[in-house]
Amino acid sequence: MLVQDKTTKEIAEQLFISEKTVRNHISNTIQKLQVKGRSQAVVELIRLGEIQL
Repeated sequence: MLVQDKTTKEIAEQLFISEKTVRNHISNTIQKLQVKGRSQAVVELIRLGEIQL
């Protein structure tokens, strides 16, 4: 959903979870990938072959 440039609110609504939970998941992903933001996380996940466009 990050690749689709969805907002935190849109992701939460689609997954039926809270916005805080979405923010926590995104934050954890950013930390694990050692990047500075959502865009860099997406680029790194593509580079690692975890997601495809």
